[in-house]
Amino acid sequence: MAKGNINVSVENIFPLIKKFLYSDHEIFLRELISNGTDATSKLKHLISIGEAKTELGDTKMEVSIDKDAKTITIKDQGLGMTADEVEKYINQIAFSGAEEFLDKYKDNEAGIIGHFGLGFYSAFMVADKVEIKTKSFKDAPAAHWTCDGSPEYTLVETDKSDRGTEIILHVAEDSLEFLEESKIEGLLNKYNRFNQVPIKFGTKEINDPEFTPKTTKDKDGKETTEPHKQITVDKIINNTEPAWTKAPADLNDEDYDNFYRELYPMQFEESLFHIHLNVDYPFNLTGILFFPKLSQNMDMQKDKIQLYQNQVFVTDNVEGIVPDFLQMLKGVIDSPDIPLNVSRSGLQADGAVKKISGYITKKVADKLTSLFKKDRPDFEKKWNDIKVIIEYGMLSEDKFFDKAKKFALYPTVADTYYTFDELIEKTKDSQTDKDGNHVILYAAHKEGQHSYIQEATAKGYEVLLLDSPIISHLMQKLEGAGEKIKFTRVDADHIDNLIKKDDNVISKLSDEEKETLKLIIEAAVPSKTYTVQLEAMDSASSPFIITVPEFMRRMKEMQASGGGGMMGMGNFPDMYNLVVNTNSPLVSEILNTKTEKKQKRLISQAFDLAKLSQNLLHGEELTNFIKRSYELIK
Repeated sequence: MAKGNINVSVENIFPLIKKFLYSDHEIFLRELISNGTDATSKLKHLISIGEAKTELGDTKMEVSIDKDAKTITIKDQGLGMTADEVEKYINQIAFSGAEEFLDKYKDNEAGIIGHFGLGFYSAFMVADKVEIKTKSFKDAPAAHWTCDGSPEYTLVETDKSDRGTEIILHVAEDSLEFLEESKIEGLLNKYNRFNQVPIKFGTKEINDPEFTPKTTKDKDGKETTEPHKQITVDKIINNTEPAWTKAPADLNDEDYDNFYRELYPMQFEESLFHIHLNVDYPFNLTGILFFPKLSQNMDMQKDKIQLYQNQVFVTDNVEGIVPDFLQMLKGVIDSPDIPLNVSRSGLQADGAVKKISGYITKKVADKLTSLFKKDRPDFEKKWNDIKVIIEYGMLSEDKFFDKAKKFALYPTVADTYYTFDELIEKTKDSQTDKDGNHVILYAAHKEGQHSYIQEATAKGYEVLLLDSPIISHLMQKLEGAGEKIKFTRVDADHIDNLIKKDDNVISKLSDEEKETLKLIIEAAVPSKTYTVQLEAMDSASSPFIITVPEFMRRMKEMQASGGGGMMGMGNFPDMYNLVVNTNSPLVSEILNTKTEKKQKRLISQAFDLAKLSQNLLHGEELTNFIKRSYELIK
């Protein structure tokens, strides 16, 4: 028997490991299974290049619990270790078996997962004693290593006959929760459900596939079928060949749909489409990203993309790896270039990670371009479900903005769709004002702004329907990128003022009459909220129109959605223009009415109708309006 002290540079490292090495104690199982997978991958590689003269055989790993003994056992059938290797890789904590292996076989990389050194010692986060029973594929006696959490250990020969390694954790009193089957199965499903090596966790009963139940008839002709024969089989908790590890050419749409359901079993809606990532230079990365349907209330549910390293789950916080605007997607990214244990700041500073982020952005843009070109009608149908992601990307990534201008769509109230270039070409003649400004009209609510839309379309103008929560920010960027492009909502002013042409409508009222009219109306409406503005319009146009100044409304919207606007605008009181049509017969009647009571009633009714068209009439004011309307038709 050999005894000794583990070669560590810090006195009594085990309490430090338990407290500081990992933020979450549950990570121990991932680390130990990763080591077993590593050992299996090494053995496969050595056999493939002729350096291991042995049969690969069954490579299945096994995790088991013994509640009575208070132990958890992780067993692999990989290459195992000799006593000398235990001394080197376990006792001399500064070394890493995986690092040495990679260095030796760097020209024939076998996809080694991690660092055996400190990863193994994560076992002491939940155990007060750890045993290793291991037998190498080489012709050497099996070894049994034991340590009780102090720097002292024992190393003896043992009678283990099968190749591989067993790690036995004697669970500490403060970690007894890990002796529950549901807890361990939950961890296996979280971290290892796509592990490269099959993992057995218990057994299950299934119908014997080779047994065919017999059906018999009694004397009355009643049929009876004997029950299925049950057999006990290993319960394998992982899928060793998930979809992202396969070539896109080997998968069809059904395969991608099944994988989406495998990833998100509680998600009832299918994804809209997928993007298969596969690159091996200048970094290694595979994965599948899915575009889900998004709600219109900007409910960005992040942490839905899972990051793997050689099929071992690392995190679902992909900040720094996946561009911010794509974190609303779902799916998997797998890269051996990202270490298992990595901090967020480390990710953000890593050069390879930055390249990965840029690649993903380009791949998504290319996929969207392809979908748009291949089947534009289908792309248009999906636009409302994906527009928030694309608009967010155009705002946050300049390179994506340049690419997205070719496929980003701008729907109209007539349910037609234009790209930005198509929109500019379509409207440049009719919607350029006398000062050379190209005015793009839009509405936020097709029904709520119906009267304003109707007036604009009656003049032959195109009106966009832009209703996403971040559209104000995007309009600001588009205006800055285009020469004399100006977005204006249809209710920002009456239509003749939105796109001013050379021809001016002449007012039927004299200047003196207009001054008198303005004073009458200002006395009847709240001056703190409404600015009265007299305009000569078509006599058939509405007598009163309430408009929202574009600048103020947009600044408030931008501040409300974050990242823009003017400081304090969100708390600024709502301000409106009350545009009075001086050519309206009703307005002339208001001016010429001799009875003050009738004059006030006409103003109140016209004013309330204008507020109603802007959804500004509520509560007591709405009640009074309804009552007054009934009185007028008696």
